[in-house]
Amino acid sequence: MSENAYRDLLAEEINVLESQGCQAENWDNVKVKDNFQPASVKNCQFSGEIRLGVFSQPIEFTGGFFRPSGIQNTSFHNCTICDQVYISGVRNYIANYFIDEGVVIENADRIVTSGETSFGNGIPIAVLNETGGREVLMFDRLSAHLAYILALYRHRPKVIKKLNGIIRNFADNKRSKQGYIGPGSTLFNTGIIQNVWIGEASHLESISSLEEGSINSTKEDPIYVGSGVKAKKFIISSGSKVTDSSLIDSCFIGQGVVLAKQYSAENSLFFANCAGYHGEACSIFAGPYTVTHHKSTLLIAAYYSFLNAGSGSNQSNHMYKLGPIHQGIVERGSKTTSDSYILWPSKIGAFTLVMGRHYKNSDTSDLPFSYLIESKDESILAPGVNLRSVGTIRDAQKWPKRDNRKDKDQFDLINFNLLSPFSIQKMGRGRDLLNRLRGSSGRHSDYYFYENCKIPQRALDRGIKLYTLGIDKFLGNTLISRFEKKKVNNVDEIFMKLEPCHRHGAGEWVDLAGLLAPKSLLEHFLDEIETNHFKTIDSIEKEFAVWHADYYEMEWTWAKKMLEDEYGLPISKYESKNVIEIIENWKKAVTDLDKLLFEDAKKEFTLSSQTGFGIDGSESDRNRDFEEVRGDFEKNSSVSAIREHMIKKTKLANKWIEKMGEM
Repeated sequence: MSENAYRDLLAEEINVLESQGCQAENWDNVKVKDNFQPASVKNCQFSGEIRLGVFSQPIEFTGGFFRPSGIQNTSFHNCTICDQVYISGVRNYIANYFIDEGVVIENADRIVTSGETSFGNGIPIAVLNETGGREVLMFDRLSAHLAYILALYRHRPKVIKKLNGIIRNFADNKRSKQGYIGPGSTLFNTGIIQNVWIGEASHLESISSLEEGSINSTKEDPIYVGSGVKAKKFIISSGSKVTDSSLIDSCFIGQGVVLAKQYSAENSLFFANCAGYHGEACSIFAGPYTVTHHKSTLLIAAYYSFLNAGSGSNQSNHMYKLGPIHQGIVERGSKTTSDSYILWPSKIGAFTLVMGRHYKNSDTSDLPFSYLIESKDESILAPGVNLRSVGTIRDAQKWPKRDNRKDKDQFDLINFNLLSPFSIQKMGRGRDLLNRLRGSSGRHSDYYFYENCKIPQRALDRGIKLYTLGIDKFLGNTLISRFEKKKVNNVDEIFMKLEPCHRHGAGEWVDLAGLLAPKSLLEHFLDEIETNHFKTIDSIEKEFAVWHADYYEMEWTWAKKMLEDEYGLPISKYESKNVIEIIENWKKAVTDLDKLLFEDAKKEFTLSSQTGFGIDGSESDRNRDFEEVRGDFEKNSSVSAIREHMIKKTKLANKWIEKMGEM
């Protein structure tokens, strides 16, 4: 607001203010807008530079209750108070704040900006290693992908130095001696608020204390901070909710996150759609959709993504030698069952179920979709079996449906694909690894040993078959998707469309906490960071957005190379019969996996699953009770979806087999 918008108080206005219990250190320092109504200001004390707007419209409260706008029973120091504000009952004072239009503050303790602050921007968060070494400087627009590089690419120190410099510049631009409360924000029954930037439409209610942070609320996606919350050194992003006496210390809270029910977190990063209830987090990197719902659950010193942590899940990040220096990696889509335990350092492969307590350091990253089960204090690994779990498919389908973000400006770019170059490359390595184990130890060994895990013979053989099915399904998916997207009239046009048009994609892929990309592209980006090609946060965000948008073109570049490796023939030499073979294998893989999913779903309707139903009745009562609660197997939505998927994909396969045959 321009200084020209304000004028000096008139003598009669000062008289009215004083008659209503108002006092000023110097009335000359109190400026007002035209149409200022002194009757709306009562029992207030002013010091320093004060700017007052117009308070002429009623304010609506919850339940359709209205009060006249204005300020009363509050002390102000160096504050600008814009139009149509309601402030009442601040027990101590409000100092050094710009309070925007339509703000409501009632029954607060102290709201103050003390000295110069960046409102949480630039504060280092000690993730993964409690003793330091992987600090991430948080700032308002921190994405999971940038944080991934900052935390985990310490082998590129020049890159880290350059990125930290960009972030510090961002933080310096946020630095101010004046706080801010955005338009339409409401603060009810709040404790001490110090050095906090509060964005538009924020709702703070019954909080205990907030110190050194930013609440980056937006009108489209407001933030709620509720009862009993204590937070210091924090940034909360749009659409998030922190409430129920949660304790937050040195944390970045991304978009659409919920921390509630006495959750405790320190030195941690939570990205899009994470949820923490009851438990505790210490030095974790919680990539998108990291979820923990239960009491006595500790997540510590690890990287997670798309994790579901069961009740009592626990990890240990030290071996009582040099302190808490060890870290864990749990790749995307994994689950830990109730009372599970993992000793760090360990690395858990993507989409793995961890059951039981594991006291040896394991690395299963090249064996995704596995079960890691404890038996007699040993870690038993069953490779690939999660590919046949209906729960895995359900998770993949529910994640995009549970995106809480309403803000159009989304920091985390999330690829939800279950089968991707990232997961398929691991299946390929896993299949090769299992074949090597079988070759070195013999086909008739009872167990095979790998990275402190025992793999039963049957599990190894099954893993090879399941990984092959997964690979065939992915390759067929990408091939047919290519055909479906490209309009073709003859066989020559078809094979022309099989040539990649993106220079990146071949080689290894990485999962940058939700963003899937070729490693070559990432390395090129890091090289350009070092040469100052990227100098701002905005330019980095735009680069990530390009990668996300180009995913399917880069995916095809990778799939094309794998097709050639799997079938031993360059695509340039493909004939119709070669394409038909791939599609036939795809059809078989899809139907075989769907049949396994169908059988897995059927387990939920067995007699053993009906135990506890029809508690006081006969067998028929039990069956009726089960059906009323759980529904009929044949009518179950997941079962129906599997059947429909098999029919749909079989028709699609037959269409292209026929088409290729005609060509």
